[in-house]
Amino acid sequence: DPHGPLADTVAAARTADLAAAAEAAAAERPPGAAAPLYVVGTEVPPPGGQSGSHSGPAATRAVDAERTLALTREAFARRGLERAWERVFALVVQPGVEFGDDVVFRYPGKTRELSALAAARGIVFEAHSTDYQDEPALRALVGDRFAVLKVGPELTFAFREAVFALEAIEGELLGRAPERRSGVRQALDDAMRALPRHWKDWYTGADEDELRLRRAFSLSDRCRYYWTSPGVQDALRRLHANLEGRRIPRGLLSQHLPDAAASDEILPPEGLERGHVRRVLRRYARACRPGKALVSAARG
Repeated sequence: DPHGPLADTVAAARTADLAAAAEAAAAERPPGAAAPLYVVGTEVPPPGGQSGSHSGPAATRAVDAERTLALTREAFARRGLERAWERVFALVVQPGVEFGDDVVFRYPGKTRELSALAAARGIVFEAHSTDYQDEPALRALVGDRFAVLKVGPELTFAFREAVFALEAIEGELLGRAPERRSGVRQALDDAMRALPRHWKDWYTGADEDELRLRRAFSLSDRCRYYWTSPGVQDALRRLHANLEGRRIPRGLLSQHLPDAAASDEILPPEGLERGHVRRVLRRYARACRPGKALVSAARG
């Protein structure tokens, strides 16, 4: 059915096919190389966040997670991959978290049966769309055996925040020379309007002003697909050049990037951008208690 999800049996068989290919490749590696580890399951939300409004996702039922594990184990066995199955350490499930254009559904914490299943099977879970969850929610997820937390758009959202903040700082520093300003935000919006396919199915608005705000500030952060556009790259280089080597008054930095102002370290523009993104990663690191959980910072 092109309009529905794959049948569980088909998904399990394809998972085993992929594992067989991985095992064959691993066999060609030098002796002593680490064997592959596997995450199985297909209970994933739409990539990049939910479009439109909805009431929030329901957590995967324990009985469905159990069925996925059983079917996938059987598929591995049919391919002679029993030893590979011993290296399956995580199952993808939906814990009830999600985000969209202007909404974040916090972790509801109603996954006791799922957590018990994971403990009984000696595995952990992988959770998608954990972007914008606060630290207590992330800690609760980890405590309930959601040890692999996937995040992506929140990281690019933080990068966009930092760039817009630097552009505001640039405007203050170049107050008497507006012709030298980089115009990053305008270049970004121009690129998005010229090629709307990456955002038009995610954003709706009553008028152009509403769409303009969504293109710039939506939590779905569809503008992440446009940073490599030539015009945007040129504007970003101008922004960095305009700020490189200039002392930013502490009060001005505090207005737009308060965390950076709290440090005595003087960073270049790219360093300020990276530092703003690391704020998000540090929240995940604290929640995951390094050494006891896995964090994945990759999202399509």
